Amino acid sequence: MEKTMKIEGMMCPHCEATVKKALERVDGVLSAAVSHTAGTAVVTLEKPVDDAVLIEAVTAKDYKVLQVD
Repeated sequence: MEKTMKIEGMMCPHCEATVKKALERVDGVLSAAVSHTAGTAVVTLEKPVDDAVLIEAVTAKDYKVLQVD
């Protein structure tokens, strides 16, 4: 299962790494492919994870989640 997140505020590869690490620490997340140029994170899940949990992981790092699909 995959979810795509639109994220505002990522400006560089360091931002990508910060978001990737935050998402991959969430229980149920297998991996996260993050792009600061596209402003997205594609999260691969091993089990259902509530959108609010993913959003909290990103907003805790001071980035804004615009959408989760």
